[in-house]
Amino acid sequence: MKILSAEFETTAVKPNQYPKEYFPEIAFVGRSNVGKSSLINSLLNRKKLVKTSATPGKTQTINFFRINDSLFFADLPGYGFAKVPEAVKKTWGKMIEEYLLKRETLRAIVFIVDIRRKPGELDFNLKHWLDANGIDYILAITKADKISQTKRTKLIRPIEQQLGNEERAIPYSSKTSLGRKELWARIIEKTEGKKEIPQPPEEAIEGLS
Repeated sequence: MKILSAEFETTAVKPNQYPKEYFPEIAFVGRSNVGKSSLINSLLNRKKLVKTSATPGKTQTINFFRINDSLFFADLPGYGFAKVPEAVKKTWGKMIEEYLLKRETLRAIVFIVDIRRKPGELDFNLKHWLDANGIDYILAITKADKISQTKRTKLIRPIEQQLGNEERAIPYSSKTSLGRKELWARIIEKTEGKKEIPQPPEEAIEGLS
């Protein structure tokens, strides 16, 4: 995928703040500190477009990025950070659930896990929730460069069995770009498939004329 342009579009906590253009959309979700921001930056060949932080739980909104004026990436808040107040966790949950269930242009989720950590209860809960609601996802296993190739295969297999779907998981390294081509190929497949992008309501079109 050749990146001609990639820029921050907007931040949102409710539907009326989402981008108004009807481009296909890919969302990224995973535990706090799983390497989500680094993965998105790597996909877009940008170093600092998506801000990374050493403080887990810092992102508390949905951040949208416009790619090539034809695609949106949605960076969702990380989950599973114990020090985040319970009230904030509940707010995140409602915000994310509303987005995932009602966002018509959403084509798939990149479900991100760390190769060095065994999947936990929250990861399993997310998988079961996605499956129950018929939401398509791509399983990406980050920080693959931190594990030897021999050991990598042994670690990926059980994660695939526990969290995967009918598609193979993609081992990914933001440092070496391992898996970048494979992940882009999967994203293009999801966004250029037969599923039609909903059109804006007629009143919205009239308002633009």
